[in-house]
Amino acid sequence: MIRILSRAAPQAALHHVLKDTSCRLHSTYDVAVVGGGIVGLATARELILRHPSLSFILVEKEKELAVHQSGHNSGVIHSGIYYTPGSLKARLCVRGATLAYEYCDKKGLPYQRCGKLIVAVDQEEIPRLKALHERGMKNNVRDLSMIDGKAIREREPYCRGIMALDSPYTGIVDWRMVALHYGKDFEEAGGTVVTDYEVKDISMVKESSAGSTEGMKYPIAIKDNKGKEVRCRYVLTCGGLYSDRLSQISGCSREPRIVPFRGDYLVLKPEKHYLVKGNIYPVPDPRFPFLGVHFTPRMDGSVWLGPNAVLAFKREGYKVYDFNTRDFVDALSFRGLQKLVMKNISYGMGEMYRGVFIGAQVKKLQKYIPEISRSDVLRGPAGVRAQALDRDGNLVDDFVFDGGVGDVGSRVLHVRNAPSPAATSSLAIGEMVADEVEGRFSL
Repeated sequence: MIRILSRAAPQAALHHVLKDTSCRLHSTYDVAVVGGGIVGLATARELILRHPSLSFILVEKEKELAVHQSGHNSGVIHSGIYYTPGSLKARLCVRGATLAYEYCDKKGLPYQRCGKLIVAVDQEEIPRLKALHERGMKNNVRDLSMIDGKAIREREPYCRGIMALDSPYTGIVDWRMVALHYGKDFEEAGGTVVTDYEVKDISMVKESSAGSTEGMKYPIAIKDNKGKEVRCRYVLTCGGLYSDRLSQISGCSREPRIVPFRGDYLVLKPEKHYLVKGNIYPVPDPRFPFLGVHFTPRMDGSVWLGPNAVLAFKREGYKVYDFNTRDFVDALSFRGLQKLVMKNISYGMGEMYRGVFIGAQVKKLQKYIPEISRSDVLRGPAGVRAQALDRDGNLVDDFVFDGGVGDVGSRVLHVRNAPSPAATSSLAIGEMVADEVEGRFSL
């Protein structure tokens, strides 16, 4: 359900193509897309391919595209096991995975279909594992099967478990590389990409200069923090960690609110990479919002372990000590977060403890691969997840669109929440959002 409110060019070459295009900024466009992450890029690509006669611009506040959630994720191509059968997330993930593989094959982008095991290590997890299998089958996930302990060891010689759900269709890819290719497609189709453009205001043009009709034809003004202005007929925002604030500046509700959660990874030392062949995940605990620690091979040959999930004190705070006063106060003063914390205080304290003490994290990992020791791991990178919360402390786990009210609302569409696995689902999300744009606006 959607909630509606009132072998290709190297990545370095793509950076050059998509990095600094502000000199190409014109004044008027049919459609402006705000946000250069994977969802914004996939949607902009889809829209311009459907409407090649229209003029499109995509603006991004950073100097490069796809540097936040799109460039700080596990790199997994998910198969769609976890999501409620018939739900939008399930349908988008299953279709998105198929489209992602097809896109990578068409563009010659490297990926590995290394598979995933969701491993039960004790008997009480077996019913939940079987329920996951049933859910995955209802979602039409490809090639799922239940395997026993012997088969687990054949797939993952160092993994110990009594039963597992085997998903060979799960893979890995560099999602930032994929996102940059979406941007390249957009530009090649005639779209304009402008970076270093931080949107500070979205409003109706008050009047046109004498003899000009631009105010009537392009009635929306998008201004950045340096005083530059773009005028357009329609606006779509895909702001990720700032999606709520982008909505607010055009007069929309503050809720659902985005609260940032940082996930800290460990990395396995190179000499221990042989311990992990594919993705190894725990059976998720339905009481808690995140999937727990897992083993994730990467396209560069590294192996990530984790992550934990703790409140970030900055919306783009990838380090433990990153801090932003506005972000901190905004999060802690929100009743929704206060209620979430109170409902999950023991879980949250455990996540914080494991984030500080690596040995505690390793102890959880040893349930699956006993041979791993504290000396085998190092602190690794981190990602920040844009988690939407309502005022009752509930995680908003579906897509939220917001158009606001008044004249601006008739021409602006905000993607307020695009929940995980948004990267896997990105091409399918692009199709869905493009449908929503076409349904709301007269393109």
